[in-house]
Amino acid sequence: MPARRSRRLPPLSGVLVLVMASTGLVVVDLTIVAIGLPLISTELADGASAESVVVTYMVAMGALTQVVGSLSDRWGRRPLFLAGIAVFTAASLAATVAPDLLWLDVARVVQGAGAAAIMVNGIPLLSDRYEGEERDLAIGAWGSFATAAGLLAPTLGGVLADTFGWRAVFAVNLPLGAAAWVLAARVLPSAPPAPSAPDAARPDWTGSLLLMLGLGTATLLMLRDGDASWSGQDTAVLLTACLALAAFAVVQLRVPAPTLDLRMFGRPAFSGAMLAILLSRVLTIGGSVYLVLYFSDGLNLSPTAAGLLMTPIFLAQIAMGMVGSKLLSHWAPGLVIGSGYLLKGVGLAALALLINPGTPWWALLLPLLAWGAGGGIAGAPVMAVAVRVTAPERVGMVAGTVSTLASLGAGIGTAALGVVFTLHGGDGSRAVTGGARAVMGTSAALAAVAVLSTITLIHPRRVPRPDRGGVPVS
Repeated sequence: MPARRSRRLPPLSGVLVLVMASTGLVVVDLTIVAIGLPLISTELADGASAESVVVTYMVAMGALTQVVGSLSDRWGRRPLFLAGIAVFTAASLAATVAPDLLWLDVARVVQGAGAAAIMVNGIPLLSDRYEGEERDLAIGAWGSFATAAGLLAPTLGGVLADTFGWRAVFAVNLPLGAAAWVLAARVLPSAPPAPSAPDAARPDWTGSLLLMLGLGTATLLMLRDGDASWSGQDTAVLLTACLALAAFAVVQLRVPAPTLDLRMFGRPAFSGAMLAILLSRVLTIGGSVYLVLYFSDGLNLSPTAAGLLMTPIFLAQIAMGMVGSKLLSHWAPGLVIGSGYLLKGVGLAALALLINPGTPWWALLLPLLAWGAGGGIAGAPVMAVAVRVTAPERVGMVAGTVSTLASLGAGIGTAALGVVFTLHGGDGSRAVTGGARAVMGTSAALAAVAVLSTITLIHPRRVPRPDRGGVPVS
């Protein structure tokens, strides 16, 4: 029997098209609404800040991803996914016709809940549809498309808001959501694909509520105004988050069917993949925030020019995403992921050396490309490793953990690197330059930590090959 040829792309299927399109819808909505905030502020908030429209969506989505992921393991992917699209689309309609800011905030909470159900089912659906190398490539294609959607979102949002008004950024979801629901009803299997193993027991409602409370308050705290002084209310929110998460951990060790099986972190490869995901968002989201400040205030670029100068990061990440998945067929996963972080770290270190008030913008292009290429090489393999080392009945739970850690990493990165920026920077071009240089240097050091932890924890003996089943014991 002839050997099967190695693929460069996953075989196209209705499930892959569905997952990519619906995930793109959620990713676009994460950023597209921010473009319409000035118009929303003028019309609904009488000129006051309308940032709650963004915050409520992120808090709801961040608080629910782990819970919804675990429920999809128990109840099946199809009903959760269909419900998520329906809720997201209905909430988009409610946001489109919102008469005031409170109505819009409530609609955004519901929309965030639907987005969590859509986003967290992406990896499980691909894992159910594909196997081996094809699964790795499908996850890579999904991740690359999501990145491309995030890159397109600000431009799309600007065109819609300028042409049709802020309501258009919500109305665009209606035909897309309806089409996604019809496609999902046609292509998703009717029977729940998740095996009925230990998770067939009654859902862990106590743990779910504690986790939603803990993650919701933690996300809310990370989204606070960094320039505001610490208040008693902030302290109360922090204590609530810590107590809720500690109680959640205790409950997870006692219930027979936990929302998050903490024993998964006893597998070094799984812990290494989760740490890599957390650090990736710390570097990418946190680092980019302060790099844009340098472009604007240090190089005196316009907002449009600053945004365009960030494009090499995302384009390189999209282009190299599939390369990272392909390398998994030839190299050990830890080596692929570590190589990606090494390239990303080199780019960050070069930026730390080059950043100065008089640096020409074109001198930054190569380091920015290295940053993005490294992220693309490392990104998809991390997802693939997390799936490979997990039993099939836990894939939804793993997807929830991935989404939750990604959200936390973005918040932690923005807050922690903001402290670094403040300590080494301030106002004025030279101060902004010093802060951005310190952020890039710190990010390069974190990338080095990611390289070492990845190579150490994601050892070949601990990760099955894509053509073999089973979950390693150690």
